[in-house]
Amino acid sequence: MTDAETAQRRKWLALALLASTQFVIILDAAIVNVAIPSIGRDLQFSEENLTWIPNAYALTFGGFLLLGGRMADLLGRRRLFMFGLVLFSLASLLGGLSQTEEQLIAARALQGLGAALLAPSALSMVTNMFEEGAERNKALGVWGAVSGSGGAAGVLLGGILTEYAGWEWVLWVNVPIGVIAAILAPRLLVESRRETDMRHFDAFGAITVTAGLSLLVFALVDTINEGWGSTQTLSLLAIAAVLLAAFVVNELRSRDPLMPFAIFRLRTLTGANIVGLLVGAALFAMFFFLSRYMQEVLGYSALDAGLSYLPLALAIIFSAGGASVLVTKLGFKPVLLAGLVLVTIGLLWFAQVPEDGTYLSHLLAPMVICAVGLGFAFVPVTIAAVSGVSEDESGLASGLINTSQQIGGALGLAVLGTIAASKTTDLLLAERGAAAAVPGALTEGFQLAFLTGAGFAILGIIATLVFVRSEDSKKIVGANPADLPMA
Repeated sequence: MTDAETAQRRKWLALALLASTQFVIILDAAIVNVAIPSIGRDLQFSEENLTWIPNAYALTFGGFLLLGGRMADLLGRRRLFMFGLVLFSLASLLGGLSQTEEQLIAARALQGLGAALLAPSALSMVTNMFEEGAERNKALGVWGAVSGSGGAAGVLLGGILTEYAGWEWVLWVNVPIGVIAAILAPRLLVESRRETDMRHFDAFGAITVTAGLSLLVFALVDTINEGWGSTQTLSLLAIAAVLLAAFVVNELRSRDPLMPFAIFRLRTLTGANIVGLLVGAALFAMFFFLSRYMQEVLGYSALDAGLSYLPLALAIIFSAGGASVLVTKLGFKPVLLAGLVLVTIGLLWFAQVPEDGTYLSHLLAPMVICAVGLGFAFVPVTIAAVSGVSEDESGLASGLINTSQQIGGALGLAVLGTIAASKTTDLLLAERGAAAAVPGALTEGFQLAFLTGAGFAILGIIATLVFVRSEDSKKIVGANPADLPMA
C-alpha cells in the first residue's frame, strides 16, 4: 500500500471515528425519552421535574456550542474533542449511577457540556480533512446519515434497553463507545488550530454568549411548565436578550473577538444557519409528538414505539448518502429545496392522523417521506454552512450550525408543545374532562403541532430561495476539489 493510499485510508477511518461520536451525541438527546417513565418511578421524580431529564442536556448543549466551536479553533480541535469525549463518557457513567433526581439532572447537564465541546470540534476536523467539493460532500453525506438517524435510533435503542436491561443502560451505552474513541483518537486524528499571533481569549464575550444562549434555551424549554406569558419566561427572555446584545456590542469592539461577525458576510452561511434553525424547529419536535401519539393514543408499548422508527432510521441513512451524490451533481441548493418540500409534505400528512390510526395506513408513508426529506435537507445545509469558510474559522462555522439546529429544536418544541397543549386543554374543558375524550383531544393537539411544523418547513423553503446563493451552490458541481478556491 502506497503512502497516499495509507493516508487516504486513515482519513476515512478518522471520519468513521468522528461520525460515530456525533451519532452518540444526537442519539443521547432522544434515547432517554422512552425511558422517562421508568426513570421517574425508580428515582421518584416529581411530575414537573421529569421534563428536565431531556432539557438539562439540551440546555448546556445549546448554551455552550458556540463557545465550544471557538475554543476548538483557538486551543486545538483534537485536544478539545478528547476532553469533551472524556467529560461526556464520565457524565454518562455518573448518570446511570444516579440515586436521586438531582444527581441525574446534574449528570445530564454535564453530558450536554461534553457534547457541546465534542460536536463542533468533530465537524470542524471533518471539514478540514476533506477538501471542498466532491470529497467533502461524500464525507458530509456519511456525517448526515449518522447524525440524521441518531434521533430515530435513540428512540429505538431506548425502547429496547429500557425493556430488557433497565433505564441505566440508556446512559451506560455511551461509556464503552467513549473509551474506544478516546483510545483511537490520538492514532487517527491530527491536531489543528487557528494559527494567529494573538492568543487573547475573549472572556467577556464567552460569558455573555454562553449565559445568554443558556437562558434562552432554558426559557424556551420550560414554557411547557410555566407558559409563554409567565413572569419567569418573560424575565428570562429579556435577560437573555440583554446578554446577547452585550455580546454583540463587545464583539464589534474586541481586537480578537470570539465571534468575528465578518463571517456573516458569507450570505450562504447566514442562510444555511437560518434554514438549520427552521429545520430543527420543524423536525426535532416531530419525534416527540410521534412518540406520544403512538404511546398515548394508539397504546403502543415503549418497545413497539421504538421499533416503529426503524424504517425512518434506514430511510435517513440511505437518503443522506444519496444527497451527498446529488449535491456534487446539482449543487446544494436544489437538493436542500427538495428535502424541505418532502419534509413539508410529510408533516402535512401527519397533520391528518386520526384517533384510531394504524401504523401501515397513517404513519409509515409520512415517516419515510419525512426521513428522506431530513436526509436531503441535513446534508446540503451542513455543506452550505461550512462552504467557503477558511480553516481558521471552521470551528466557529461548525459551532454556529450546531447552535442553530439546537436552538431551533428548543424553539420548535416550546412553540409546538404550547400549541398542542392549548388545543388539547380547550377540548377537554369543553368535554368537562371526560376520560373518553382524552385520546381525541390529544390527537387534535398533535395534528395542530404537525401543521405548524409544516409551516416552519415552508419558511425554510423561502429562506433557502432568498439567502442561499445559487452561485455558491454551483461552485461544487463536478469540480475537482483541488481546483476550488477557499475563503
